[in-house]
Formats: sequence, C-alpha cells, structure tokens
Amino acid sequence: MWKYTWIPIILTIIYLQTSCTKPESTIHYSPTVMKSTCPSPDPTLNHRPIIGIVTHPGDGASGRLSNATNASYIAASYVKFVESAGARVIPLIYNEPITNLQAKLSLVNGVLFTGGWSKSGLYFDVIEGIFKQVLKKNDEGEHFPLLAICLGFELLTMIISKNNNILEDFSASDQASTLQFMRNINLEETLFQRFPPELIAKLSTECLVMQNHKYGISPETFQGNTELCSFFKILTTSADQNGKVYVSTVQSESYPVTAVQWHPEKNAFEWGSSEIPHSDDAIQVTQHVANFFISEARKSLNRPPAEQVLANLIYNYSPTYCGTAGKGFDEVYIFSETETIARL
Repeated sequence: MWKYTWIPIILTIIYLQTSCTKPESTIHYSPTVMKSTCPSPDPTLNHRPIIGIVTHPGDGASGRLSNATNASYIAASYVKFVESAGARVIPLIYNEPITNLQAKLSLVNGVLFTGGWSKSGLYFDVIEGIFKQVLKKNDEGEHFPLLAICLGFELLTMIISKNNNILEDFSASDQASTLQFMRNINLEETLFQRFPPELIAKLSTECLVMQNHKYGISPETFQGNTELCSFFKILTTSADQNGKVYVSTVQSESYPVTAVQWHPEKNAFEWGSSEIPHSDDAIQVTQHVANFFISEARKSLNRPPAEQVLANLIYNYSPTYCGTAGKGFDEVYIFSETETIARL
C-alpha cells in the first residue's frame, strides 16, 4: 500500500496551485487609468527661483576659521532655509567688485539680508545699494522680493528712516520669545498668510521664535518716524528679557519687502544654543516663513541663462563645520575676495 501514499500529496499540491492562481482573463487594465493626468505647472510662475544672499564680514566664528581681513561668510542655515522651500542660492559677496555684484543681481529672483553685527562702512553701503536696486526693480515692473533678518531688519530701519542712530538698546540675546500681533491686523498677503490659525494663536502664547540681538526699535520710535510709517506696517511686537517691547515683524505697504527682528532659519537648522526652539510647531514656523518668501520669488519673471546660474551657485563652494565649539553657527560658507569699495 505504501506506493499509493504519494497520491494524496500530489492532489493536495495541485489543489493549492489552482486555488491560489486567478485566471488571467479576470485581470483588466484600462489604458485611460494608466495615463498621467498631472496638470502642467503654472506658466506664469518661476519654478526654478534663485535667491541672492549677501555675505557678512568675518568668518562667522570669531576668527577661529579664518583671520583674513577680506573674509566674509554666510551661515549655512540661511542656505538650507531657502532650499527647504524649493529655491537655490547665489552668494552676493559684499566686497567683490561692483560689476560682479550687479551681474549676480541680474541672475536672482530675490534677496536675503542675514543677521550679524556690521552697521557701517562698505557693508552698510552695499546693503543700502542693493536695497535701492530692489526698489528700482519693483518700480520697473519686476516682482523682486527681499527678506531682511535681524541685522537686516536693523539696517533697513536705519536706511529708510535716514537716521543711523535710530536704534535702541534691548536685552534679547539668545532668547526664545512670542510674537504679539497688532490689533485688527490683516494677515492676508503677509509673511503669516499661510500659517494655520492654531499656529498663529500659539505664536502669541508660546516661545516659538528665536531672538538674538542687542538693538531694535520700539513701537513708539517707529511710529514717530514718518519715513518708516509710510514704508512699513507693523505686524508684530515682542518683549526682551526685561519686558521692554520692540517691533519684531514689519512688511512694506507697497513692495514685496519683509523684515523680521527674529531668526526664522534657526529653529530647523541651528543647534548651537539650547534656547533655540525645535518643537514641531517651531519647525512649522521656519517652513511657513521660507515657503512665503520663495512663493514671492516665484512671481519673478527673470529667467537668466542656465549656464550663468550654474557657474555662480553656492554649490561651487563648500561649507565649513564649526559646531565643535558648541556655540554659534553649525556650518558656514567662507569667502575671501579682494576688498573693493563698491556702490550700486
């Protein structure tokens, strides 16, 4: 009988194969279902925006990385901030020949002024010249946004007010803070237009933004200056470590120019201070600000030659890690150019 024992085994295998296999005729693919239905990108927008970031004097590490007198730097967090929203960066090296700066400005779709400390000399002159170019481009019909952060905010305050002594002392170094919105302010078409209502509410009660400055301008001083009031509207204020209130966010009434006294880039991309907020809400703040700025840059109709863009992108340089000091920036791009007096 043993020679017949294999018959049930074979029958079982055949049953399993036939029960697990579906006839090919039951599987149908519709050609219309497989066809791509992705809409074409909006042809009125620039989906490959380029942002010019102005370098700041020094190496960003108090001389630990470079003591060259003509060195300048960009903290890598600003570059990552711009890239996170879908744009690329061309460094605008503040002390390079004026012809180079002007050529690079023709390649970008917006400009970012960073934080720092320099408020005079060549750096101030270059920032003022680029700001005038931003206004000129917009006056001539080109949508050309500017985002000014911390020192950038302070420099615009000085330039627009025509008063280099307008800034006041504040104690807001290495401090996370809230943002207090002005009463009855309309946030449409502002930096905060894409923020969810719940995040807007949290900004007023939770310390979701990073401050790091010793100077600023009070609402009273700001509103007492005709030039500032005619150019900017105040969106938010903040309080320093002593409870002294300063203007923390402004936006132009007529130009795509926004200035913040706080650092939107630090939440997601800097780790040198334990005070920097890194919560989910704080990271959303960074992303929404970046998204707004780059959405403005996409409105630029400037389409420079690709080969010129590629030759000037920040990818032609390498960042330097400086986070081992446990403070300051994590990474910086350092540039050494022959210092030339430049005016735009």
